[in-house]
Amino acid sequence: MEDRIRAAVERHGASLTSLKPLHGGACQENFKVELTHDGAPLTLALRSDAKTSLPGSIKRRAEFEVIRAATAVGVRTPGVRWLEPGLLRTDADAYFLDWVPGEAIGRRVVRNPELSAAREKLPVQLAQTLAKLHTVTPASTTLPLPVPSTTPAQKALDELRAMMNGMPGVYPAVHFALAWLSQRMPSETEVVLVHGDFRTGNFMVTPDGLAGVLDWEFAHFGSPYEDLSWISVRDWRFNRLDQPVGGFSTRAPFYAAYESASGRRVDEATVLWWEIVGNLRWALGSVHQGERYLSGEQTDLELIAIARRNVEMEFEALRLIRRGRLD
Repeated sequence: MEDRIRAAVERHGASLTSLKPLHGGACQENFKVELTHDGAPLTLALRSDAKTSLPGSIKRRAEFEVIRAATAVGVRTPGVRWLEPGLLRTDADAYFLDWVPGEAIGRRVVRNPELSAAREKLPVQLAQTLAKLHTVTPASTTLPLPVPSTTPAQKALDELRAMMNGMPGVYPAVHFALAWLSQRMPSETEVVLVHGDFRTGNFMVTPDGLAGVLDWEFAHFGSPYEDLSWISVRDWRFNRLDQPVGGFSTRAPFYAAYESASGRRVDEATVLWWEIVGNLRWALGSVHQGERYLSGEQTDLELIAIARRNVEMEFEALRLIRRGRLD
């Protein structure tokens, strides 16, 4: 594998200095790559299709195009380069992207003292980032992503049912929540490009705030509320449950900044509906992470630990249903 990577970077006028795998529960295969390019040191990340992934994950070739579309509208995210078919394996595409310094580990982002000023800036910075991303629509781009044939809300419920049907075990809490959701479908039908995994842990943070949005593998055309709600899913607060937006902010400044930057009004009842969807999605997704380990395709022990989180997400979905409103 290292020989293939070495040959690939040499085709682009660079020489390989070092190669280090990046772990931590990621769905795809990621590496830190140290190069010499044009006589100067250059650090890049290498991202490749993994042997297995979660439902809804797009391939690296499509992700490459999504990132290019996001950067074109001003989203702060590492630039991509050098798309390489079959780099790590014959059936796996890969690409290189700029290395962005900063902190991405969620528990550090929400607690480290040196990032306290950054946490004050993040609600506005992230809201403005989403407003830019949500200007991309099926009509404005030629991205290789399917356009929903039904409403985003109906598509989300169909996907949750498909995830559940492909899993071992019985999940009565999920069945109950899906029935509740199906009786209260939101009326909004707007379709835009969404990140799909927009939450603490998937953006790089420095003392100045947002340095770059990472991990676009769940990007798709859907509702802007998917991104607005996913950041508040219980697990992405990293035990700061008093700070519902990502573990670092209350809701009001985040929604106000998004309204100002996007021109859309944020309806909190619709956010609630999508936040319940998000907790169910991660409840099922965490079980799928464990199955990736149990199948023998992946050896990262963190995957089997992640699977234990599903009951927390089921509890949160039921808590939100009983509460009937946001925190």
